[in-house]
Amino acid sequence: MRLNLPKIKALCEERGSNLAETLREAGVSRNAFYSMARKRSVAPRSLEAFAEQLGVPVSDLLEETETPVERMAALAREAGRIARKYPGADVDNIRHTLILLDEKPIERLERALRRGRQLNLR
Repeated sequence: MRLNLPKIKALCEERGSNLAETLREAGVSRNAFYSMARKRSVAPRSLEAFAEQLGVPVSDLLEETETPVERMAALAREAGRIARKYPGADVDNIRHTLILLDEKPIERLERALRRGRQLNLR
């Protein structure tokens, strides 16, 4: 499984960005990305060996990550579980906190700073 550079660049352009900006936003160094791009396969050798032993392509051993709907449902379940444990807690606040905890701290800080700059408190 190789990286599909033309597809990656096209996806970046679709979102109004370029590869360098997208790498920076994702926290991936250019060196790391281009190192992966030069490899014959980005799948670990052990995974390739396992797939070969089973006689299937590596992609058959992988699954897609959660869809946004599945992720929100899982968050709602987790928030409900926590709220049952702490009856006085607000489920919406718990859910919001769980969403924030999935983000990198720098992302939360940058968003808070942008929001603060937009407010005109004078």
